[in-house]
Amino acid sequence: MVVNGITAYQMLHRSAQVTPGRTILVHGAGGGVGSLLVQLARHDGIRVIGTAAKRNHEALRALGVEPIDHRDGDVSRQVRALAPGGVDAVFDHLGPTSIRTSFSLLAPGGTLVAYGTAARLDDDNSMIAMFLGMVARLTAWNILPNKRSASFYNFWAGHRLSIRKFRQRQRADLTAVLDLLDRGALTANVAARFPLTEASAALTLAESRTTSGKVILLP
Repeated sequence: MVVNGITAYQMLHRSAQVTPGRTILVHGAGGGVGSLLVQLARHDGIRVIGTAAKRNHEALRALGVEPIDHRDGDVSRQVRALAPGGVDAVFDHLGPTSIRTSFSLLAPGGTLVAYGTAARLDDDNSMIAMFLGMVARLTAWNILPNKRSASFYNFWAGHRLSIRKFRQRQRADLTAVLDLLDRGALTANVAARFPLTEASAALTLAESRTTSGKVILLP
């Protein structure tokens, strides 16, 4: 709930500033950040379309999410069928190829928030070059007169400029997240628990991409 919770909260409320009644697209809606992001959005009355493996669709529907299969060859077609005019925000952790599609799905005035390169983690190319290229593309989209915006979310943004302001912001947002957890508006999704002596098995499960939620180590 800490890093993932702050990340989801800040992307929704600080980066994209999505208001009730809007429609968003969340890639990886069944993941650690995605599952909290969709809960926060639904709590605020925001319509959510979420990409996820089919095994997670039932759980997402129970949260009020409209799930689509990310393994379908045409995610854009599925999104357009649900939101013909485009969506008001997209949250994309997949990387350079995906953000181009995501940006094309924005409605006028919409915003793209990129926050990772998960689809390219096994890529042999330079991660730094890939990241810089992605940031350059996001910057170019903001300069062009396309009535849409884009940004890259960084959890640590601003901590070098003013550690005091950074801590105040993180404290306020974590307090909001934990308050929602306490009131039952958020649920921490735990896939499995392992004793610390079985850390290897826990890591194997976490890397298998067959679970929904966090794999927890118990000391």
